[in-house]
Amino acid sequence: MSKTLTLNKITSQRGISVGDAAAKIADLGWNPSYVQEAMTYPTDYKITKTPKDPMKQVLRSYFPMEEEKDNRVYGALDAALRGDMFRNVEPRWIEWMKLFLAIIPFPEISAARSMAMVARLTPGEELRTGFTMQMVDEFRHSTIQMNLKKWYMENYIDPAGFDITEEAFGKCYATTIGRQFGEGFLTGDAITAASIYLTIVAETAFTNTLFVAMPSEAARNGDYALPTVFLSVQSDESRHIGNGHSMLMSMLKEPENYQLLERDMKYAFWQNHAIVDAAIGTFIEYGTTNRDKDKESYAEMWHRWIFEDYYRTYMLPLEKYGVKIHHDDVHEAWKRITDKMYVHTVAQFFAVGWPVNFWRIEAQTEKDFEWFEHKYPGWYAKFGEFWKWYDKLSHKGNKVVTFNEEVGYVYPHRCWSCLVPCLIREDIVVDEIDGKLHTFAHENDRWTAVEAFADEYQGRPTPAMGRFSGKREWETLYHGVDLADAIVDLNFVRSDGKTLIPQPHLRFDDKEMWTLDDVRGHTLMSPLTLLREMSPADREQHLADYRAGFTINKCN
Repeated sequence: MSKTLTLNKITSQRGISVGDAAAKIADLGWNPSYVQEAMTYPTDYKITKTPKDPMKQVLRSYFPMEEEKDNRVYGALDAALRGDMFRNVEPRWIEWMKLFLAIIPFPEISAARSMAMVARLTPGEELRTGFTMQMVDEFRHSTIQMNLKKWYMENYIDPAGFDITEEAFGKCYATTIGRQFGEGFLTGDAITAASIYLTIVAETAFTNTLFVAMPSEAARNGDYALPTVFLSVQSDESRHIGNGHSMLMSMLKEPENYQLLERDMKYAFWQNHAIVDAAIGTFIEYGTTNRDKDKESYAEMWHRWIFEDYYRTYMLPLEKYGVKIHHDDVHEAWKRITDKMYVHTVAQFFAVGWPVNFWRIEAQTEKDFEWFEHKYPGWYAKFGEFWKWYDKLSHKGNKVVTFNEEVGYVYPHRCWSCLVPCLIREDIVVDEIDGKLHTFAHENDRWTAVEAFADEYQGRPTPAMGRFSGKREWETLYHGVDLADAIVDLNFVRSDGKTLIPQPHLRFDDKEMWTLDDVRGHTLMSPLTLLREMSPADREQHLADYRAGFTINKCN
């Protein structure tokens, strides 16, 4: 029998401690001699201090723990079916899950890929094991999330949409935002993407809103499956946060990293705010039917978890190391969530674009109006009439809201950086990249694309940072295309070849279902393409009008 040292032999030894097992596993590590280390994955950071694994993660303890969690997840799904969950679950909530579960597995897969990338960069073997365990975590998360999606599809009254989420993800005007989020884990400098954007900001700051608030809201709407799955995911996040913090401490040992760290903390926080708040805020606020006035709004959650917990207890202490923290960005994000009602403009945008969705959006009701006004004073004056219009135009025979001039909505420009449209109209910024005009939702978004993601940053060459490129804007891809033809191209049509998968209501009567004929005759136009074709004077006037905003007409 071979006496070769193997992983199984290490982890099966009786009486060996977790620390000893971790040390022995570290001895199995190796560095490639056939390639220059700097060429493995590009980074402009210098990391010489070997990061430690704060959790002493080893396979012996990891796999039994995760197996037990998976058994609980699948057992809970069986119990939910036996309890006839779908008899009581709110369809409004499940419909929004079509979008949510189309998006979330992709960032999980991207996170797994990014952990493989950063593990290769990490000096020493100890934290490499931690990142390897995190990689396996992310694959597991994606698997149980996709299984949940399949479970919904098999049991929900209207499965259309769940069955095409993988295809829809790369096409939909809404999922491109989620795609940008996941691609941020892999874009540019490897440490920027995998450590700062993902573990230090996304997982440390925003996972509570994603993996705690979402399950809580699901339960309020009769969905007891999602809480089981996502609280199982959340239970891994403490290890991921620990991995990120350990890497951060190693970065801070090198003062020449500070310039990059300041840049990346600014970039990562703002992009996470722009994308995660847009998505999760909409799901929580508009996917629910529960309007208990004692229930926290998304703004209240944000202040507790992100402003108080993350900003005050995680970001501010970094200043003692000499790292500049961009306080104004945090306060501006808070202002966008509250005063500028960012989440609500996103929900309005999704509703306007309902024909090119792959899920149903129900109109908000008087009960919803009352709750929103209580939590966000001034909400009704800004959004009440729109949702009345949406309800009125949800019946077949009406001109689709997207193109209905009676409403008064002006379709927005899209941000080149975060891919969320420029919904806070007064903040739109324009600039050129490689001689082409682009629109940005905020000065921070312009800074990201034009300055941060450049070959040089503040006089320092940063070739590893990369550049946003490709066919990223949904509207430019369908410029000049008939709405019905675009829907066919997207494959957002049911099996009869004419009935739309998306519907502007939750009425399940076949007679109420919109078809291709009901939306044909409207030409999609790209605001960016039109802007580029304008004369300089017309462009300035257009932007001035855009910043002034629009007024929704009174719905009679």
